Amino acid sequence: MAASWYIRNWLSHHVRRVTAARPIHTQSVLPGTTSAALEIIRTQPSQYIVASLVGRKFILTPRDLLTVPHIKDVDVGDVLVLKDIHEVGSRDYTLRGAPLIPPGRVKVEATVVEHTKGAMEVVFKKKRRKGYQKTIKNKHPYTRLRIGPIQFADNS
Repeated sequence: MAASWYIRNWLSHHVRRVTAARPIHTQSVLPGTTSAALEIIRTQPSQYIVASLVGRKFILTPRDLLTVPHIKDVDVGDVLVLKDIHEVGSRDYTLRGAPLIPPGRVKVEATVVEHTKGAMEVVFKKKRRKGYQKTIKNKHPYTRLRIGPIQFADNS
């Protein structure tokens, strides 16, 4: 008990308290329209989107390299337009769709970088006392995409 009192006493005398220049919880002005919200997000230094691709949702930023299960009928160098965008945001603001953001507001393109295969998966099957043994080897195919810049529609 005496040790904890000693530590608290030492800390109170030797540690300088730092006060914030501005209050932590400041009231920010919320935009009134979707166009105003998109304009605020556009001015932020970094943006992200939440998009559905191949049946899953991904959080994506520009220049990300995304590995998804194999997409048929696309070649290396093809450009895909992400249509199902659920959310767009920045560090300070987020705009969520209900359930999607209209396709005319935000446009994101993804370029097919390569078609590849994953690591070797080995499945060993055996039945006891029957002499049955079987080894199944498989590599799942994947497609790698490079995410392009997030483009916002003009207000005009």
